Amino acid sequence: MAQAATTPHEGMMRGVILPGNRTVEFREIPIPQPQHGQVLVKMKASAICGSDIRAIYRAHIGEGAERYLPGLIAGHEPCGEVAAVGPGCQALRVGDRVSVYHISGCGVCDDCRHGYQISCTSPSRAAYGWQRHGGHAPWMLADERDCIPLPASLSYIDGALCACGVGTAWEALTRIGVSGGDALLVTGLGPVGMGVAMLGKALGANKVIGTEVSPVRRKLATDLGLVDEALEADDKALARIKDLTRGRGCEASVDCSGTAPGRVLALRGTRQWGRCAFVGEGGTIEFDVSPLLIHPQITLFGSWVTSLKHMSDLLEHLDRWGLHPEKICTTRLPLAEAARGYEMADKGEAAKVCFVFDG
Repeated sequence: MAQAATTPHEGMMRGVILPGNRTVEFREIPIPQPQHGQVLVKMKASAICGSDIRAIYRAHIGEGAERYLPGLIAGHEPCGEVAAVGPGCQALRVGDRVSVYHISGCGVCDDCRHGYQISCTSPSRAAYGWQRHGGHAPWMLADERDCIPLPASLSYIDGALCACGVGTAWEALTRIGVSGGDALLVTGLGPVGMGVAMLGKALGANKVIGTEVSPVRRKLATDLGLVDEALEADDKALARIKDLTRGRGCEASVDCSGTAPGRVLALRGTRQWGRCAFVGEGGTIEFDVSPLLIHPQITLFGSWVTSLKHMSDLLEHLDRWGLHPEKICTTRLPLAEAARGYEMADKGEAAKVCFVFDG
């Protein structure tokens, strides 16, 4: 039975917009009111994703999924509490804790029916924080079908990180089927790479090796126990990877660097018959196909964002494992310090930046 609509919240709210050119501004807009099948979410945590930096904060780029509509509230890693529900909502109630899958698709194409709204090609597809208002404000309007219940054991920051970055890490590991029989190589130990390492260990990977150019991130990944080895991403890294795997390389690898050297290292560090996933966005790559891919018979996956079902599975597994992605979040700020947060994320001064809300 559908739940009756609740009394709407009224007034104005102040949210973050990204004009480009590494600037942050605030815009005041009315608190949105939930319509049919929608809920109003009171924000508790809203994180900065690397794609926000790459595609919006530095300069507005791209079309379709990469198109940011100027003036919209940013933030596509939102998590909070349902404050009001519109007519026609079937499951959510006021007070429910939810993480919001950050793309709303048409709901009827094959990709949407499989939960992969990220791959929906309908003109009606819209990403929160890109083509519709996102989570960098005290309130956010979301379609009920895009909300996933957040287990009580998980924090709001846990839920925010799973909305994109850690969900993306989980999808890649799901695609390549990491298990206890695998040594896992992660090239690039930014937030997504750290998520891959954390979840890879939880899935049983018997050795997790990470490579990263930043000594700060290598130390953090080691101190947090995310990797067994954190190697400098230099011309000696491949030899070290081979030394750590008896000369064979890793059964599974994931590139999270988004760089040509990182992608080539991921392939070179994968053993014969192994599996490799490219997750890091942007850039180009050129490599000698026969010795790196065909002759060692490596399976190469392109993996984007996760699906609704897999995101739900991820939250359930984190609850069961007692695992908290928020450990990757090194910087927590009030929304009023958004400019500082984006600057820190842009310079790589923090593993992950998340805005937290009082009340």
